[in-house]
Amino acid sequence: MSNAILSFTRLRAQFVKEVLSILRDPRSRMVVFVPPILQLLVFAFAATLEVRNVDIAVYNQDAGRWSLELMQRLDSARFISHVRRVDSQRQLHDLIDRGEVIAALAIPADFSRTIAAGGGGRAQVLVDGRRSNSGQITVAYLSTIAAEVGAAVVPDAQAPKPVVVRHWFNPNLVYRWFIVPGLTGILALFSALLITSLSIARERELGTFDQLLVSPTSTPEIIISKSLPALAIGTLLGLFMIGAGVFVFGIPFTGSFALLLASLVLFILSVVGIGLMISAVSATQQQAILGAFAIGVPAVLMSGFATPVENMPTVLQWLAQAIPLTHFLVIVEGSFLKAMPAADILANAWPLALIALATLTLATLLVRSRLQ
Repeated sequence: MSNAILSFTRLRAQFVKEVLSILRDPRSRMVVFVPPILQLLVFAFAATLEVRNVDIAVYNQDAGRWSLELMQRLDSARFISHVRRVDSQRQLHDLIDRGEVIAALAIPADFSRTIAAGGGGRAQVLVDGRRSNSGQITVAYLSTIAAEVGAAVVPDAQAPKPVVVRHWFNPNLVYRWFIVPGLTGILALFSALLITSLSIARERELGTFDQLLVSPTSTPEIIISKSLPALAIGTLLGLFMIGAGVFVFGIPFTGSFALLLASLVLFILSVVGIGLMISAVSATQQQAILGAFAIGVPAVLMSGFATPVENMPTVLQWLAQAIPLTHFLVIVEGSFLKAMPAADILANAWPLALIALATLTLATLLVRSRLQ
């Protein structure tokens, strides 16, 4: 009983020491608390794949009714900031070469005449391939405008019935509803990763690591004392960002909060193990920060946040399953918008538990080897 009490006393003392070290160190405060809050506010508006406020160049060689109709629709399109009218094909090419427009439209002289004769009017679209994703989205928008003009050409009696499209879970396709839940996982990842990666490295840099070596503290106690502050702070930051998504950005939360909280804890635990391994091999806090970003950035790119995991090569798909963020993104995005069933959450939670067990075990072995 006395050993258990003594062990608990040591754990509590080390936990308090770790929390105070984080709160008192200006570098730790700056790295851990300020960036997540600022990044959530900035990325929620800046990180978007939507195409808005773009310039389009138009070389209109036709003065007929349907070319004017097309021009009016382009002028009123919300995603277009300015329609630049030019007088030659050469000017179209120059504007694209200089990156001043994302796409250029060339309307031939017989455009309206061909439509009036019952044919299909054709116009050439040139797209800046240097901005491939935005260019493809712009082409899709222009195709929609062209389809609206085509529907106006066909008499109502002959026009096909329009297809009614309903966007499930996100009826108005508000991109922020998708990006903010994903940012919750990414920012919680970096917060927990940085806190734990700085823990042992800070001891080495301040010269207190030798005192830790001669103390009666066991390796499991060191692991637990280094893990608990990151778990507590990472979970609180995650909950803060979830609350910001609901109350600040107005994103509907339709899932189970209890299951999401449990998944968040498992996610933070799995990240803590990775951070402790980085900290164990780092001699300075600068090395620990660089190591955290060296691990965190590829993890974000391969997690499915920006591009689907299914589009990656098979080897990278297997590797993505070992990344905690891959599974947590499915849980947090599903909990916000689609009321993900408990069975689906558990299907992504057990890999998180397995990853947490593996990373914490490896971290314990690595820290033990460094303490000897």
